[in-house]
Amino acid sequence: MNSVFAKAIWDQRRGILAWSVGISAVGVLYALFYPTMTTPGLSEFMESFPPGILDAMGIGDFTSPAGYLGSTTYGILGPILMIVFAAALGSRAIAGDEEAGRLDVLLAHPIERSRFLIERALAMVAALAIAGVVLFAVMVAVSGPAQFGAIGAANLAAASTHIVLLGAFFGSLALSVGAATGRRAWAAAGVAAVAVLTYFGNTLGPSIEGLAWTRDLSPFHYYAGGQPLHNGLQVRDALVLIALSLVLVALAAIAFRRRDIAV
Repeated sequence: MNSVFAKAIWDQRRGILAWSVGISAVGVLYALFYPTMTTPGLSEFMESFPPGILDAMGIGDFTSPAGYLGSTTYGILGPILMIVFAAALGSRAIAGDEEAGRLDVLLAHPIERSRFLIERALAMVAALAIAGVVLFAVMVAVSGPAQFGAIGAANLAAASTHIVLLGAFFGSLALSVGAATGRRAWAAAGVAAVAVLTYFGNTLGPSIEGLAWTRDLSPFHYYAGGQPLHNGLQVRDALVLIALSLVLVALAAIAFRRRDIAV
């Protein structure tokens, strides 16, 4: 391989395939279950839940195709799987090699630390993008049998783009913590803590007096607040997630260059 980027993609090819298939399989299972949600009995059952509980779980209108997918594939398990995938990629990008004792050998080659980290970050984003493209293609393919063709391919592409950008943010966070500490466990713990806090800041914060401001600090707000399945790509929200990811990668590069790793 002639580049860190290409080598990283090649080394992760099996993981990328497995995660892409897994995330898409979850999407298919949820999608094919949608026709049963339109039955009167199940609709009345969902309406019996208190709104506060549904908001905390990120569940919206189950009766419309966009509302159903926005509460399931693109609302609960899909983002969780994408975040876990991103956290695994980000924490392994630097800290994984360091803990395995390979980083000193890699950096002994004529390559700057910043370039090494940036190419690893680009490989992470490319892996997430592949998973997002596969998810989009599968959702378009099953839109007919699942009876949500009314959403449209453009809105499905927008939602898939948003879920990739959400993953990129958390992957960049894992990369930053891993580059600063050299510990995968700390990177994973950092992602888990930020994910939980910001998720509930987005869902429960606005319902608590004095905590409405937490929504604006949550990446989940910029992921789903504009309802891309209803309204298409939300450019401002997408740019916010991109900007946050770039800041985290920049911080990772600074920390990685300054840290003594005995190379």
